[in-house]
Parts: sequence; C-alpha cells; structure tokens
Amino acid sequence: MESDPPSGLAARLAAWSPEPVLVRDDLDPGPAHALSAVADLLPVNDVLPPFWHWLYFLSWPPHEALGPDGHPEQGHFYPPIHDRRRMVAGGRLEVHAPLRLGVTAERESRLATVSVKQGRTGELAFVTVRHVVSQGGAVCLVEEHDLVYRQGSPRGGEVVTLASERPSVDEPWQKLVAPDTRLLFRFSALTANAHRIHYDLPYTREVEGFPALVVHGPWQVLQMLDLVRRHAGDRRVTRVSYRMRSPVFCGEPVVVAGRPDEGAAVLRTATARDARHATAEVTLE
Repeated sequence: MESDPPSGLAARLAAWSPEPVLVRDDLDPGPAHALSAVADLLPVNDVLPPFWHWLYFLSWPPHEALGPDGHPEQGHFYPPIHDRRRMVAGGRLEVHAPLRLGVTAERESRLATVSVKQGRTGELAFVTVRHVVSQGGAVCLVEEHDLVYRQGSPRGGEVVTLASERPSVDEPWQKLVAPDTRLLFRFSALTANAHRIHYDLPYTREVEGFPALVVHGPWQVLQMLDLVRRHAGDRRVTRVSYRMRSPVFCGEPVVVAGRPDEGAAVLRTATARDARHATAEVTLE
C-alpha cells in the first residue's frame, strides 16, 4: 500500500537539499583576545579552545537582507519556512586537534539531517548542520549544530519571575556570572549576531513574548567550557555534547557549575529559577 504524501512542514522540506558550502578564515588573533575580555574567559595564546571557532567564519549580510527579527531573511541552511523562528537546541563537537591562530582554516558545512515533529504549539522542524574545520589539509574539528524552527506566532505569554538570588549548587567547580546589557551587546557584536532578543527589549517582550532580554546560548556553552579550562589542568577536551534547555534572562545571577567524572566532566548553567538552563558533557584526553 502506498503511503500518504507528506503534508505541512514535512512537505515543504521534502525537496530542500542545499549544497555544501566551503569558507576560509585566516583566524586573526584579534577576535579571540576580544572574547576573553568581553566574556571574562581565560586568555588564549596561539591555539583556540573548544567552540572559540564560533568567532570565525562569520557572515555579514547587507542591512537590507535582515528580517524583522534581525536574522537574515535568506540563508543557505535556513529552511524554506514562512515566518520562521529559530531556537538553538544543542550540538556536538569532536576535537582532533586545536585550531592554531593566524593560520588559514577551511570550514566545509553541509546539511546533515532534517526532521519534522509535533510540538505543543505546532510543528517543529529539526535541522542539523555538520561542519568540518581543517588546517593544512588535516581535520581539526567536526561539529554538528542542532537548530529547531517553528512557524508563525511567537511564544505564549507565560509569566516568568526573574531570578534575583544566587542559585545553590554543590559541584566542586563553580563560577558566578551576571550577564547584563553591556555583555549582551558586545557579545552580539563579536559574533555577528543581530537577533533582536539580545538587545531590543520592547521587541523581545511584545513580539517574542520573553520577559527580558535573552542571554546567548553560545555564551553559556563557552562559560561551561571555560570552567573545564580552569579546573582540568592541561587535559585536552576531545569531545563535547551540549543541550540548551531553557533561556537565561539578562540580569539574572548565573552559576556555571561542573564536576569531574572519570575522564570526563559534567557541566551546567543554573539560576535560582532553573537548575539546568544548559548542560554539557565533556570527554577529556
């Protein structure tokens, strides 16, 4: 018996198959040194820690190419969904060798998987993009980035009471941070992120339905990996898996917490409102 043809988002994405893209970057040390100051991370010398490649291979579309939310209206790996809204779900990283600053690197990106699932507010498109980053012909990083897209209306107007107290955590590794508007502005600029939820409070509340400016998911990931650098000595990170679970809002005290676990580390970001905004598992050499 023949199956019914796909409908809804599944039908719209059935023929979507963007070609791979290859980009190059000279990995100028300037952005890496700036990130250390902007996000209060340990400084770097001649190699990039895990996920610091997010500062590179950036896209700067013309102003008129941006959509109402600040994201580009068209993008090579943006699914053909009308009035789409994007959320970062998580990702994975394999580190074969650290990237060296000042040495040209190549990143090949391709669509890995696409699937459609039914969520509480409608259909969700799950898109995974796979990046392979090389230097001198040798693969250094293999990254899979998971994104979720939904169509139509913004989030419901749920009532959220922002956290004002430091959360209580029991992990041996801890770092207290308090992201404010200055941090969000500078981090957005450094990562070429024009999404208005990070700097436009009226838009964030009235259109997206959040109670306050949203702290970047990548900032949380970088903070968790910085905790490993501070406490795991010279042991090299070889694999990371992370998941974004709920948003952190500007002004909330955040504790980045972690513990070693038999050649690995388990990490999270927490507020007094939510014990696990983001989580990560790290494998050490």
